[in-house]
Amino acid sequence: MLDILFERFRQKHRTVPFPADSPTLPPRFRGRPFIDAGLCTGAQGRDCDLCRLACPIGAIECDNGSPTLDMGVCTFCGACAGSCPTQALVFTTDWRLASTERHALLIRPSEYMPGEAQNVSQSLPLRQERFFQLPELPLTPTRAASGAFTLSFRLRQVTAAGCGACEADLNVLGTVVFDLSRFGIDFVASPRHADAMALTGPVPHNMQKALFKCHNAMASPKVVIAVGACAISGGIFRALPSGDSGQGTEGALAHLPVDLYVPGCPPHPYTTLDGLLRFTGRAVPPA
Repeated sequence: MLDILFERFRQKHRTVPFPADSPTLPPRFRGRPFIDAGLCTGAQGRDCDLCRLACPIGAIECDNGSPTLDMGVCTFCGACAGSCPTQALVFTTDWRLASTERHALLIRPSEYMPGEAQNVSQSLPLRQERFFQLPELPLTPTRAASGAFTLSFRLRQVTAAGCGACEADLNVLGTVVFDLSRFGIDFVASPRHADAMALTGPVPHNMQKALFKCHNAMASPKVVIAVGACAISGGIFRALPSGDSGQGTEGALAHLPVDLYVPGCPPHPYTTLDGLLRFTGRAVPPA
């Protein structure tokens, strides 16, 4: 026992100060993608679809050459950014990916970054640091506004054929580093005790019955949170047939109303925590 106490004393305070302070992220962290309209040849009307061709799961579509990246499908592998000859498409270090609007996950060429025209020779690390220049995605705490979840928010995690990555990073939120319970947010063992379902996985045919039973067992008002690309759109499995219908697995939205989308493969714990705090009205803007 004394050894444990001495070790805790040596480690000192381990809980991160987020959201009062900005998170410390690794240099290679791939956050919210950005497509610079001033550099994107497709957005300027010239023929270019290299990013679309490079994407291994079809998360990018081109309309008259102009790309649209769907964060609800994207696995953040970075292949598209590596294929862009002008470095117009970059993954910034902005961890704020969650939104209550599905269409907000569609990233199109824009002028969010400072300046009318970006210098092509500008260093990529410098451009990645400018995540605070990106506007926040729309996230409306509709339930919190009515006072339903302002003091406590209980989550029931449902794995609908997930690989375990999203589940593991949700589990990390309960560690001493993130300490999710200090915000009044906890995971519970029964859907009857839950305010929200944190759904992971592409929801194949064999998991749909269990999903509906869990959702029906929850008391109203109840929230559905789609965590990860698989839960949002089916992710890398969305083209695979499921069940007798032969249709692909399409994630939660094909079966249940989704209140909060948390993109990623898997989402970083900061991304999920930020989404939960803003959804429940607990977020404090970084200084």
